[in-house]
Amino acid sequence: MERIQVDYYGAPTPINQVAQISVPEARLIIIQPYERRLLADIEKAIQKSDLGVNPNNDGQVIRLNIPPLNEERRRDMVKMLHKKLDEHKVAVRNIRRDTQDKLQDREKKKEISEDELKRSKDRLQKLIDKYIDEMNKVAKTKEHEILEI
Repeated sequence: MERIQVDYYGAPTPINQVAQISVPEARLIIIQPYERRLLADIEKAIQKSDLGVNPNNDGQVIRLNIPPLNEERRRDMVKMLHKKLDEHKVAVRNIRRDTQDKLQDREKKKEISEDELKRSKDRLQKLIDKYIDEMNKVAKTKEHEILEI
């Protein structure tokens, strides 16, 4: 809900900052704005978003009934999962590169020896491998959850 924004006194503001959001049931989201005049703006913002749900406005709150996932939507979610996984792997690899650069700078400045540099790089690589493996395991588990009917 953070990425869906409404115009609040001339500034684009996330819905969760102008309304209380609750989930009383697994497939129902209730949005109660702090100011009733925002109901129509929130409703329009949800309709324009890529959520794929129609808001029900009763004059007090907006209800979002979440339909059960169909096969196509499940596949889309798996694609999104893999995209996020790849983004996070790139982030971890960037951290590895930055850390290796810092280690090499320390070696050039004679703060650490060549052997210490090699040991540190090996430990770093083992740590990176461990976290990438963990991310793969979590992604695989989540993929099975998404595809499960």
